[in-house]
Amino acid sequence: MIRGLLRLIIVVVILVAGAAFFMGYRWSDVNDSVDRSGPSGTTGVDAIDTQRVREVGADVSEKVAQGASQAQRAVEEASLTAKIKSKMALDDSVKALNIDIDTVGSVVTLNGRVSTQAERTRAVQLARETDGVTSVVDNLSVAP
Repeated sequence: MIRGLLRLIIVVVILVAGAAFFMGYRWSDVNDSVDRSGPSGTTGVDAIDTQRVREVGADVSEKVAQGASQAQRAVEEASLTAKIKSKMALDDSVKALNIDIDTVGSVVTLNGRVSTQAERTRAVQLARETDGVTSVVDNLSVAP
């Protein structure tokens, strides 16, 4: 659900940005008296280094792809953490406020204090039963 909402927001932002760009481009030359008949430059060089432009474009494309991948991983990890925290909050035998959940990839680490061994066992079980979790690191301590 969170992933779908995030995708919807991203699509809306892209559409609004695209529309604003094209509207601005279209309306910008209403009172424009600049001669656009030929190429212009600020360096005095008429030729454009197309190889350099391609290299820069490839670098930018690679960095955008890496950023998108990192963002998707962060959203997936947050979603997994939220699923586990929700399960614990809905379970009567686990006090979810006392448990901190850290997710890296599909590995979940549980930290905090629980009041009984049964609560600890149930918290670890809930985390392990969550779709997408491959392993659980149990750092929970039982309060005396």
